[in-house]
Amino acid sequence: MSYNWNNGQLLTLNPGDTAVCQTLNAGQLYGLFFYNSAQNDTGANLAVVWSNSQPPVTVNVPGTTGNQGLASVVFVYGGDTTTVSVSMLQNQPGAQVQAFICSVKMPTDTSGISNKGLPEDGRPHSFEKFTRYFDVPASHWYQLQVQSNINQFIFVQFKEQSAQVVVLNSTSDPSQTVQGVGSAVNMYKVSAVPFQNYSYSLQGNGSQIVWINADSVQNSQTASISLQSLTALYDLHSGELVAHD
Repeated sequence: MSYNWNNGQLLTLNPGDTAVCQTLNAGQLYGLFFYNSAQNDTGANLAVVWSNSQPPVTVNVPGTTGNQGLASVVFVYGGDTTTVSVSMLQNQPGAQVQAFICSVKMPTDTSGISNKGLPEDGRPHSFEKFTRYFDVPASHWYQLQVQSNINQFIFVQFKEQSAQVVVLNSTSDPSQTVQGVGSAVNMYKVSAVPFQNYSYSLQGNGSQIVWINADSVQNSQTASISLQSLTALYDLHSGELVAHD
C-alpha cells in the first residue's frame, strides 16, 4: 500500500508499504520517527529514499514486545530534497512500524499525536510517548528542564535548522538508532548525560522550538518537561528588578 505522507501524520507500515512526503521545506530540518509496533519481538528493516543520486538508507527498527521500544530516528534536510519516501521491505513476517515526521512545522496532521504548547511557567508537565510540545520564546533567556528516572530516556529538541538529541541516564550510545542523511549529518548533535535531571539555558529569538518524545511507553510514564522564562521585569512599586516566571 502507498500512503500520502505530506502531512507527516502518524501512520502504520506493514511489509510492502510505502509512505511518500513531497512537502519538505528548504531551510528546515526534519526527523523521521519509527517505532516498532509489532505485538511480538520481530525487528523491521526500512528503506529511506531521499536522493536520486544517493542510494537508499537502511533503517533498522529493533524488535520489542508490546510496542515498548525506543524510536529510530533519521534526520533529513529540506535544503537537500523536497521529497522523502519510506518503504518497509517485503519478507518480514509479523513486522510492523508506526512512523511520523517531526520538525518545527510537522506533523501538520496531529491525529494520534499529543500536540500542545509548553507553558512558560516553570512547572513540570507530563512528557509521554507521542507527545510534541512547542513554544515561540521571546528574545530573552529561558531554562528548560527534563526529568526521568528511567535509563536511556530520549527526547529531541528541534529548531528550524538544527536538532539536539538528549539521552538522560545514558547507559549506551544511541547512535545505532539515530542517523542523518546528506547535509542533515552535520545539523544535529547527541547529548548523553548520566543524570535523571537535565537542565539547560536557551535564548529565544521569536522562532518556534519543538520538543518531541522519542522514548517508549513504559519509559515515559514518569517523565516531565518544564520551561521557565528568566527575564527580569522592573517593579514600579519597589523600584527593583524581579524575576519573571
